Amino acid sequence: MTTSATPTTAEQLRGAGLRVTAARVALLETVRLGAHLDAEAVAAGVRERVGHVSLQAVYEALTALTAAGLIRRIEPPGSAARFEGRVGDNHHHLVCRTCGVVADVDCAVGEAPCLTASEDHGFAIDEAEVIYWGLCPGCSTAGSP
Repeated sequence: MTTSATPTTAEQLRGAGLRVTAARVALLETVRLGAHLDAEAVAAGVRERVGHVSLQAVYEALTALTAAGLIRRIEPPGSAARFEGRVGDNHHHLVCRTCGVVADVDCAVGEAPCLTASEDHGFAIDEAEVIYWGLCPGCSTAGSP
């Protein structure tokens, strides 16, 4: 028997101490394949894979997977919470002011936590969150004369 170097979704859930269900596997795979999805979009993706699942069950699974570090929750101001599968690298985000599209951008400077705070107030800083705001190419082009 051979073992894969990359753990399966089910193995990742078990490794995080979470019960493996078809809905959780579908949810984790949906988030990882999506692009900064909100809970409604995640629910739609899960339903395409496994059939009916309540929005409440999706929220509960998103909370559990976020707490386990398997997915990341981001909340750009003025936007619904979004979820992504890119975790552990402390990357940042670009957000379009017009359409709300979100894109990843690698760390601004150096290693995590990327930025050194001018005053840490005694905190042991392990993460920095930076959101760049502007217009995406589509909205920028649409707004030009």
